[in-house]
Amino acid sequence: MSQDMVIQIFRDVIKITLLLMGPALLVSIVVGLVISIFQAATQIHEMTLVFVPKILAIALSLMILFPWMLNLTVTYTTNLLANIPNYVR
Repeated sequence: MSQDMVIQIFRDVIKITLLLMGPALLVSIVVGLVISIFQAATQIHEMTLVFVPKILAIALSLMILFPWMLNLTVTYTTNLLANIPNYVR
């Protein structure tokens, strides 16, 4: 296995990881920002007010995006396993 193949595999892993976790992180950031603005406007500074909406929003986004995420993961794994003969040369 050449150094270029290792770098390409590592690059693909990082790309897939960012694609899989990006939507959940963005949803978490947006919900946190909206709740922070709400807390600042109403001066309600309850710490538990942040957690429940974030958990619900992330769970909803994962349920909606799960088929796409699963397809992306299966495609990457299939390609990786199919190319094993190329990697051991």
